[in-house]
This record gives sequence, structure tokens and C-alpha cells, in this order.
Amino acid sequence: MAGIYFHIPFCKSRCTYCDFYKTTNIDKIQALVDAFKKELKLRNNYLNERTIRTIYFGGGTPSLLSAEQLSELLHECRKLYRVSDSAEITLEANPDDLDIKYLEQIKNAGINRLSIGIQTFSASGLKLMNRRHDKQQAEDAVKIAQNTGYNNISVDLIYGFPQMTNEQWQINLDKVFDLNVQHLSAYHLTYHPGTSLWNRLKKGTIREIDEQQSVEQFEILINKAEKNGFVQYEVSNFALPGFYSNHNSSYWKQTEYLGLGPSAHSFNIQNRQWNISNLDVYLASITGRKVSCETEILSVNDKFNDYIITSLRTIWGISLSYVETEFGLNYLEKMLKNAESYVNSGQVNIENDSLALTKKGIFISDKIMSDLVV
Repeated sequence: MAGIYFHIPFCKSRCTYCDFYKTTNIDKIQALVDAFKKELKLRNNYLNERTIRTIYFGGGTPSLLSAEQLSELLHECRKLYRVSDSAEITLEANPDDLDIKYLEQIKNAGINRLSIGIQTFSASGLKLMNRRHDKQQAEDAVKIAQNTGYNNISVDLIYGFPQMTNEQWQINLDKVFDLNVQHLSAYHLTYHPGTSLWNRLKKGTIREIDEQQSVEQFEILINKAEKNGFVQYEVSNFALPGFYSNHNSSYWKQTEYLGLGPSAHSFNIQNRQWNISNLDVYLASITGRKVSCETEILSVNDKFNDYIITSLRTIWGISLSYVETEFGLNYLEKMLKNAESYVNSGQVNIENDSLALTKKGIFISDKIMSDLVV
């Protein structure tokens, strides 16, 4: 099984926290769609004829594409690849792009899962992040999608931003669970160099919340999700049983995927590739029947480290038998030795062939990962 990812870099405006490759030049949407179709042909051997189980439109703002353009791309995927009849097909969307007509059209085009980028229901938070929608549009987008027949909806939230109180974070979470969505991705605000928020932080016009409050808000997230029947199947991802993101899970389970578009990454076990982060150069290269990308051939250590970092973040954890079979007994023994102190402290648990984080260990997951890699 494998996945296909389309990176749509277009945005009507720039969010202050985002460091993904993006452009506000939306006049080139159709040119990108045409390039996607060519890249699908140019790279149709990358996944070694694996069956495609997931297709994901990410960005940027994929909901700027029309239903017809999405339909074109899905048709091309099915023409060139073996796409499962039950494939999960996700569209990331901004709330203000989702009206009844558009939702009906993309549903007919084949989109069967929505990931709605709400980020916060707080007016001040939305202003800080320069989001295009307001609280009411966020609520309405979910409800309209549900009325259109969508029953696999994910919502994105951000916590830990300046002046956010624990009470405000609880209100945000309560709102999401009251909306009866099936999936929640919740991320702590990160200040990426070069972003507007980073610059404001360095100038001192905003301040990070302290570490203790960050921990408290993460605890609130975990506890609220559990009380509402959501499983924390990855450090930042929560879902009702049966509604885990198959596409994102493929990243964490070392499944092959093909990334299309400027800055998109690909992985086929043996190597990683990443396309150039420049729309114009990308379009020109595809027109010349080339893909402007870099390739990294993965060593055994690279593969081992990738497996540890991605797997330990999940509810499934690290398979001990997989480590021994794929990397050898030496890797397994060294990993277990490095994990010993965390097992003794109750931050890591070993059971039924799996080494996994405990609820206590989730709070220091980055530290544990750094100690287990080679």
C-alpha cells in the first residue's frame, strides 16, 4: 500500500506562524494542476506499482482548487496508478471556502474526508495568526459539511500562543467536541525563523507562554480528548475509534508515498526525495519533462532513525521484532539498553513486542527519541 500527496502552495493571505512553502500568487493554480498531471506520469515508477490507499491534498490552501480541478487530478491518479476503491481521499480546507455548493461538488468529485483548518475559535487568536475566517465561519463550515453528508471530518487547532489562558483552551476544545467531529489534530504553536510571529518574538512585541503552562495545556488536551472518547493515536493526533487518519498514519508506519508539487517530499523505503521549493522553477522543470528535486539515499542508520522517530510518536510504538529483522540484533540490543532508564521510570512500556510511550512519557517524547536513535 502507498499514498499520494499533492502540495498546493497557494494562499490568499499569509498566516503569521506558517513556514511551509507558499505563495499568494493564485493566478497559477491551473498551471500547477497541469504540472501535477505531468509529474504523475513522470514519476509513476517511484512507488513500484504499489496500490494507492490514500490521496491527500495539503497546503497551503487546497480548497482554492475547484471541484473540477480536483476531479481532474483524481481521474489522472486512477488512470496512472492502482487506486483502491476504498481509498481515503482528504482535502485540507479553510472554513471560509466551504459553502454548500462547493462541498457538494467536491464530494461528487471523490473527496471523502475533510481536514478543516480552524486553529482557534478565539477572535484575538485568529487576528494574531492572520486567519481569514471568524469563529462563526468555523462553526458553520463543520455543520454545513455534516449536512452535506461528510462523516469523516478532522479539525486543526493550535494552542500555546501568546496570552492564551488555560480556560480559553478548554473552551476551544469543548467547542470542537460539541461539533461532533471524528478527528482532532492539535499542535503547540512553534515559532519558525522567518515567520511574522518569529520576528515579533525577537522584537519583544509578543512573549511565549511559559513551559509550565504549555504542559498544562497539553494535559488539558489529553484529558478532554479521552473524556470525549478520542484515542491519542499519535502525540498530536486524536480520533474516535475507526477514524484515524490513514494517510498520516502511513508516514508514521514507514509506508511509501509520492509527494507532488513544489517542496513536496517523497519516500519509497530506499530513498527520500524533495521537490524544489519554488513554484516557477518547479513549473519550468515539469514543462521540460524533468522533476527538479534532490534525493537522499538512506543508509541503515538513516532508516533505523526514521523508524524510531516516527513509530515512537504513535500508539503502536516500536516493533521489537521489526527492529531485529530489518536492522539486526545489535540495533535492538542497543535500543533496549538506551530505553532501560525510561522503562524503569514508567515513561516507556514494553509489552507484546512493542516499545511504546506511556502517558507519562508522552510529555518528554522528544528527549526519549533522541536517546534511542543512533
